[in-house]
Amino acid sequence: MTMNRVIHGAVRRDLARLTEALDRAPDGDRARARQLQQAYANLHRQLTVHHEGEDEHVFPWLASEGIDAELLGAMESEHEAMSAALADSSAAMAAYGRTGSAADAAAARAGLLHTTEVVERHLTHEEHDLEPMISARLESPGWKSVEKKLRRQPPRTAGRFFAWVTDGMGDAERSYFRATVPPPVTYGLAHTFGRGYYKDVAPAWRP
Repeated sequence: MTMNRVIHGAVRRDLARLTEALDRAPDGDRARARQLQQAYANLHRQLTVHHEGEDEHVFPWLASEGIDAELLGAMESEHEAMSAALADSSAAMAAYGRTGSAADAAAARAGLLHTTEVVERHLTHEEHDLEPMISARLESPGWKSVEKKLRRQPPRTAGRFFAWVTDGMGDAERSYFRATVPPPVTYGLAHTFGRGYYKDVAPAWRP
């Protein structure tokens, strides 16, 4: 288990929850549609922050470590494909949010299935081919420096991240997370600066 895999688990969890929710969405329920649109927007934002952090800090450091340029180029191309798919799903979710119609829910679900395929392709590739190279360098000064940069987030961003990533977290992820981040820190940031998540997003999973 790594923090990267904890985040990947949260992404997979939300994609599955959204797909299931869209499959059961009542026709014409615009309140429910807006709720699911907000939940998707949060996932989109969290995944974007995650892969932008990789683009800005992780991949350049790996390049400096002599990691295969072709592999890193593939990672960057997959990020671009993810961004395009996420943008398409964002437009489909916005259309559904405006109408709440069954037809728009079905279109959003179909788009989300495609987005899930694109995202999963990258997450699996990264876990199988890139993570072992990072794992071998976890104690290096270079990686420690990268970690500090990745963690350097405004309190509101960090709080919302903690609220999101722990909502529905599996046992293995929760055990790792508690051993990595002191629980009082997680709770304090999530319930102070991540309050908006509990108000605007979490109810989508418990309608």
